[in-house]
Formats: sequence, structure tokens, C-alpha cells
Amino acid sequence: MDWILPIALLVTAYAMIAYYIYKTKLWPEYISFYGPFMAIKTEKVGFFDRSIKYSTFLRIYGTLGVVMVVVVSALMTVMLFFSIQHIVIQRPPLTAANDLKNVLAIPGVNDFIPFTIAVWLGLLATMVVHEFGHAILCRVEGIRVKSMGVLMAVIPIGAFVEPDEEDQEKTKGLAKMRMFGSGITNNILLGLACFVLVVFLLGFAVPVSAPLIHGVYQDYPASAAGIGPGTLIKEMNGVPVSSRDEVATLLNRTKPGDTVTLLTQNKGTPSTYTLTLTSWPEGYGDRTSGFMGVTYYDAPGVKEQFGLLKEPIGLIILLAIPIYAFLDPVSWGQFSLLTIDTVDTIMWQVPFPQYWTVVQLLFWCGWFNLVVGTFNALPLVPLDGGYILREGVDRIMDRRGLLKYSGYVSGAVSYLMLAVLLAVVLLPLALNS
Repeated sequence: MDWILPIALLVTAYAMIAYYIYKTKLWPEYISFYGPFMAIKTEKVGFFDRSIKYSTFLRIYGTLGVVMVVVVSALMTVMLFFSIQHIVIQRPPLTAANDLKNVLAIPGVNDFIPFTIAVWLGLLATMVVHEFGHAILCRVEGIRVKSMGVLMAVIPIGAFVEPDEEDQEKTKGLAKMRMFGSGITNNILLGLACFVLVVFLLGFAVPVSAPLIHGVYQDYPASAAGIGPGTLIKEMNGVPVSSRDEVATLLNRTKPGDTVTLLTQNKGTPSTYTLTLTSWPEGYGDRTSGFMGVTYYDAPGVKEQFGLLKEPIGLIILLAIPIYAFLDPVSWGQFSLLTIDTVDTIMWQVPFPQYWTVVQLLFWCGWFNLVVGTFNALPLVPLDGGYILREGVDRIMDRRGLLKYSGYVSGAVSYLMLAVLLAVVLLPLALNS
């Protein structure tokens, strides 16, 4: 489908509505503007005051969160420097990951992030828990919250909480760092919890052996007949089949040159194909039966691959799935079940309806929370990690009577991190030009 026209119409409609609201100052208590972006907000934020009675627990939570943010910030920084070293020494070839549009995590624009309800709900949950973390710790540390809301650019692109600037300026030291770090802490913990639930739920999916075609050999009978991946074989020569073994049993009675008729189903649409079988390709032994030229979806094998997610490397695999399932579908395609709706779902017995929808929602909620949380931990203003760094430097320099130099130190670190991020994005393009 060509998305250009619908997107252009949506952007035009948004711009006209936003301009009318801006010029007429319509609903000023609920709508304000930050540059071209319309913010829908509310000042009814008194419910955050309920968190004050849990101040002791939340301060402990926030303090542990600051420690975690510092550790994550250091690890992310080291990883980025090693990434630059790898790029310079190895000079890896360009892939879709190097496309500038894929730097931004915008669903439907980024090749690795589909435009689905599960993706948008996961992204929305990420924004909400991040900003609510800031708001709750604001109240715990005595900082008033003026409003909260969402930024709109046709679709919600961000959530925000607006603290009282004077209260925030008066807050110093660990209290301020707890406030800045709480959003990251929420994101990382929720992300880990969602991934744990994904792995837990996958344990209840039972593979079946239905003859679902997963791959088609080029220039062989199935390809010549127009059969594609995702096709389920229902009958062969009028005989119903429900497993790969049953198809193999029927094929074992054939020889090259025989004709077989397949009744199939693809995305609910039945079709009939007639194939003239050939000999097996070299390397498959001395087989004398006919060959259709297909491979089947191996659900038991995929179940074993899901087992890797329980290993220590499982977290890295989960974070890499959206990218590598797109770049290398042959090796990583079995994990697509976690990210998008595929025909492969018919190969599993699941414990409840909409099981895979729940798995996908949890996956994207976990993925966005961990990506946003770890990225925000970088020591780069205006990221939360940058503000934590600046506050920490301020307090250290203040105790030594050098507060006037604090801004230079935190600023230098921020510019260095910005340079590192740009290098990771642009160096592969420059080295391969």
C-alpha cells in the first residue's frame, strides 16, 4: 500500500487543526504549543500527591535507581567507544541499519519497527511510566507538579510532566538525581519484567507439525507453479494431510516426472496447484522419490531457539530481534512471531485466544522501555543521564569551591558523547563512500 498520500493528508489535516487552535487560542487550559507541536495537557495532577506517604520506600527506590543509572551510563559509554573502534578497524559493509531514517525509532518509518497496535501501545507505556516516575519523585522531594500531557504531531510522539521550575532549582544533590533518574529506573525495570513475561509465556506454546511451507527452491516445481512461503498444504492428490510426515509418506510413493495435485491455503484463501515432480538436488543422498522443492516451518526447532532466550545471552537476543529479523530473516525469522502477526502462528497450540497479541505487546513494551531507558542514561544533556551527571559534578565542584567550572566539565562530557553518537551513525557512511 502507498502510504504517502494518507500520511500527507493526515499531516495537512493536523497542521490546519493545530493552526486554527493556535490562532483562536481555543481551550488554553488544555492545549499549548511547543514550536510546531501541539501539547494536550491537564493541570489536574493532585493524584501524584498520594505518593508522598510512601516517601521512605520511594527514596530508597530512587537511590538504588540512581546507582543503576550510573552503571548503565558507564556501560553504554564503553559500548559506544568499542563500537567506534569496531567500525574503524573492521569497516563493516553498510546495511539497512545505517540508513538515517532507521536512527529514529518511529513506527512505520523505521524499517525495523512495524506500524502495529502492539508497537504503539508499547511506546505509549514507555512514555507514561517514564514521565510518571519523574512526577512521583518530584512530589516525594517536595517539587510541585504543574501539569502533565502528551505532545502531538499527528500522533502522540511524547509524554511530559511539567515540574515547578523554582522548586526544581531549589532541590539539590541526591534528591534531584533521584528525580531525574526515576524515569530511567522505571523504564529499565518494566522492560526487564516484560521480557521475563515473554519468555515465561513462550514456555506454554506447543509446536505442531502441520505442513506449512517456509521456503521454496527456485526453479523447482513449487516455485514454477507459483507456490510461495506461508502456504499450508491441506491435501495431496485428494488425500487430506495434517503433518509433514504425512506429506513425506505420500511423496515417497512417487518418482521424478509424476504429477501431484495440491490443495493449499494461504491467508485463508484456498488454491489448487498441479506440480510435475523432479529429482532431488545433489547433496540429498540417493533419493528416488519425486521432489517438490519446498522446506517446511520447523516449529519444534523454533521451540529450541526460544530456549536460548532463557540463557544469559537472551536479553541481547531480544533487543536484537527487530533489527536482525529484518536484516537476516533466514537466521532470525523464527523470532518474527514476537514482533508481528505472521502465518507461523498456526503452527502452535497456545493456552488462550490472542496469545500472540499479548506476547507481541509485552515484547514491544519491553523493547521500547529498555531502549529508551538505556539511551536516556547516557551522560548527555538534555538526556536524564546528562542531568544526573551535571548535578553530581555540581555537588563535587561546589564542595571544592570550584562550582563556576562545573558547567564546563559537564558540558565537555555532553559534547564528547554527542560526538561519539554522531561518529557511530556517520562513520560507516564515510568509510564506505
